[in-house]
Amino acid sequence: MSKDEPTDGGKRGSEPSPAAARTRTDPTPAEAAELVRDGLDRDALVTLFGRCTVDYEGRAASELGPGDRHLMLKPDGAALVHTDEGQQPVNWQPPGCEHNCRTDGSDFVVESHRSTPEESLVVRFSSVAHAAAFAGSDPESLEVVGTEADLKERILSEPGLVEAGFTPLATERETPAGAVDIYGKDDDGRTVVLELKRRRVGPDAVGQLDRYVEALQRDLHADVEVRGVLVAPSVTDRAEALLAEKGLEFVSLTPGGE
Repeated sequence: MSKDEPTDGGKRGSEPSPAAARTRTDPTPAEAAELVRDGLDRDALVTLFGRCTVDYEGRAASELGPGDRHLMLKPDGAALVHTDEGQQPVNWQPPGCEHNCRTDGSDFVVESHRSTPEESLVVRFSSVAHAAAFAGSDPESLEVVGTEADLKERILSEPGLVEAGFTPLATERETPAGAVDIYGKDDDGRTVVLELKRRRVGPDAVGQLDRYVEALQRDLHADVEVRGVLVAPSVTDRAEALLAEKGLEFVSLTPGGE
């Protein structure tokens, strides 16, 4: 038997405030579906915790077997699946996705889908311990100190931090692989591509830089040498090995000047 717990400042029978929450403990699949649909209809932040499997299909494919997990559906279309470990979700969908839910026998199923690129996240709950929908707003913006933009400004104002003789020529230079953070020349006139990251990075950042270098080498004359430099506070061991394998370089630099 589920327990419905409307939260509206404790005034049962009064008109709920816009930020009122609806919660259910141990809901049936039908009850969970009713709460989630209502939350999605009123652009609420929806969360579920329970025993579930997680399947993703899109640019790649992944499967997670049964486990106790937390699912969050945001009004902007983002979806995040968390376990009881770590700060990063084990799977997620970006803003702009469309969420829906359905019952399937004794299971409750939530789907998050987007069409560009085509990808879907399917979370199938065999049991839901808790479901909630919170309708509210947060008009304040967070001022972050130490962003990639700060790192870019630091390099543009003092190019020698990268290396002696480095000259920035453009920022956000478009390539077939995406926009390069900083495009410039070294002291010998060779093309230099900088990929900036505000925190410690792994192989993904190296792969991104390598794609930019390859794209520029295809666009420019065949005899033009393009150097790729990853700029970040630090890199993982795997990233360091991949940099060496790809012939790319690394400069340790923080956004705040430490």
